[in-house]
Amino acid sequence: MVPGSYQRMVLASRPRGAVTPANFRLETVTVPALQDGELLVRNHYLSLDPYMRGRMSAAKSYAASQALDQTMIGGTVGEVVASRHAGFAVGDAVVGVLGWAEMAVTDGAQLRKVDASKLPLSAYLGAVGMPGMAAWYGLNRIIAPKVGETVVVSAASGAVGSVVGQLARLQGCRVVGIAGGPAKCAYVVDELGFDACIDYKAGKLEADLAAATPDGIDGIFENVGGATLDAALARSNAFGRVALCGLIGGFGGADMAIHNARLLLINRLTVQGFIVTEHMDLWDQGLAQLAELVASGQVKYRETVAHGLAAAPDAFIGLLQGFNFGKQLVKLI
Repeated sequence: MVPGSYQRMVLASRPRGAVTPANFRLETVTVPALQDGELLVRNHYLSLDPYMRGRMSAAKSYAASQALDQTMIGGTVGEVVASRHAGFAVGDAVVGVLGWAEMAVTDGAQLRKVDASKLPLSAYLGAVGMPGMAAWYGLNRIIAPKVGETVVVSAASGAVGSVVGQLARLQGCRVVGIAGGPAKCAYVVDELGFDACIDYKAGKLEADLAAATPDGIDGIFENVGGATLDAALARSNAFGRVALCGLIGGFGGADMAIHNARLLLINRLTVQGFIVTEHMDLWDQGLAQLAELVASGQVKYRETVAHGLAAAPDAFIGLLQGFNFGKQLVKLI
């Protein structure tokens, strides 16, 4: 039986500096009657991702700002519980961007059916979802590594970075991660198979990275920016490639200056920022490959799970501060 109401989390105010719980508001709303062509989805998991911080700002960006007093944007995976849409039946497992809400009515335009019998539903928000595709695209279409080259990945224990490194290892590369803390670095090397991992919190980022990259760096997959990118540029080889996926380091006000910018010219580097949702024509190909690698155990993933919609703001703040280990999710059911 479909309930008469559900909870959603809205953006109550725009952050001034660091995000706080006060920027969000939990609301109870009525489930609207379905119209022809609509369906109702009960979300099982909510994805929390760094890009959401940019959407909370009113500043001009690659996408429209999150509207105030509206459901906070976010990826979801769940189950169809009612349908007046010919393409979806009750019981279908679907991935979409239905936001921070327990349920949502949609016309199905941006929903994708997934097979819950092959992989856990949560995987479709991580290694076999948008983060996995960001890793797949940035590595294969921008860095395009050759066997024997060295690839450095920042935020290496995160949802994107962890997949990048494993894919690069499968392609015969030397892979060096950068992560925060001994536990994350041990996971990156021992569980994910990176050749080395640099703990940037140890205070020897430049020296440790130099020791781990004796032949220099050919590919940089950047999720953080600032000091990590600067250190990697200092070790870059001629004609290296930089896939600029994220700049999470700047969300807390850290210095994002690139002091080694001269090396962009000296080493004739290719630097390309990308938004993976602008390359939807490649998603079927990439997701199919990722699903096979995850199902076979060749690509591993880890999740940090908060429970209940009310926990989403604190979990999101923790993500921005690097407290998560792997993919950050909110379990709603």
